[in-house]
This record gives sequence, C-alpha cells and structure tokens, in this order.
Amino acid sequence: MSNAPANSNASTEAAQFVNSLIRTVPDWPQPGVQFRDITPLIGHPKGLRVLIDLFVERYVDAKLDYVAGLDARGFIIGPIVAYELNVGFIPVRKIGKLPYKTVSETYKLEYGESTVEVHEDACKPGDRVVIVDDLIATGGTMLAGKLLLERLGAKVVEGAAIIDLPDLGGSKLLTESGLPLFTVTSFGGH
Repeated sequence: MSNAPANSNASTEAAQFVNSLIRTVPDWPQPGVQFRDITPLIGHPKGLRVLIDLFVERYVDAKLDYVAGLDARGFIIGPIVAYELNVGFIPVRKIGKLPYKTVSETYKLEYGESTVEVHEDACKPGDRVVIVDDLIATGGTMLAGKLLLERLGAKVVEGAAIIDLPDLGGSKLLTESGLPLFTVTSFGGH
C-alpha cells in the first residue's frame, strides 16, 4: 500500500511524518475494509501541529473567506485551519443536525443514499471556500458539499483532505467535477 505523499506541494518529510501517525484498522467497520484512523495523528501534539501547518501553508495566501468542514471528521481539522487563517468556519452537516433554515444535497453511497446540508446563510455569493475532510474515499460527501456551497454562490477554491484513497475513485470523481484537490498522503486499497 502506498505511503507516499499524494501531492508534491506538501513537504515530503512532513507528509511522511503525518502518514506514519495514521493507524490502519483491518476489517472495520466490516470485513475487508482497511479503516484509516487519524486519532493517533491528532492525538500526537507534533503530528497535529505539522498537519495543520501543511494546510495553513497551502492556504495562507488563498484569500479565503471560509473553511467548510464535512461531518464529522472535517469538524476536527477544519475549525483549527480556519482559526489559523483568520477566516470563518462552515459546518456541512448530516441532515437534521442544523437548527436554522437549510439547503440540502443528497448523494449516492455504495449501498443507498445520504444527505448533507448547510444553513442557507452560511456564506454569500462570491465567498471563497475550501472544503476539508479527513479522507477522500468515494468522493460523494465532498461533491455534495461543493454543490451546496456553489448553490449559495460561493466559489469553492479546492477540496482538501489528509488522506486520499485513490482506488475508491473519489479523487477522480472530484477532479472530473472541476474541483482541484490537495491531499497530504494516500493509501492504496480499500
């Protein structure tokens, strides 16, 4: 399985360090799945700092208005990156979790569908947004988040994740939809 940095814009040494702190849990949540667990990474003080610094370095000059985080692990790194960049944070939540008026987007999963939503006033037309999550698998959630933010008039500058799982096709789907991607590392397989 590839443990190489997924993006040449990320420092190779920093990306390898981040990769070394990601735990693989075999057969979770079901047999055959190799779950990429970021909890050792975010629990490691230097690991968390190196990770956040990679994202901040990437976006410090991007003139962003918001960082949008995907439910739920995008809520871990997204607000920290937004804070460091001195921009707002937009939660893209699973349906039924936001208290105000929302817009929603339904997307296909391997077996079924899911829906995410944002507050209808989460951003304004022309706002520049980066979407973050822990990993890109099939790409459905990030694509739905992109479509929601664009429906509100935002310019989604890039999708960003710690991990790319390219064998699941999500990064290809997202780039084909016109969303540039930045990932720190990648793992082959499922």
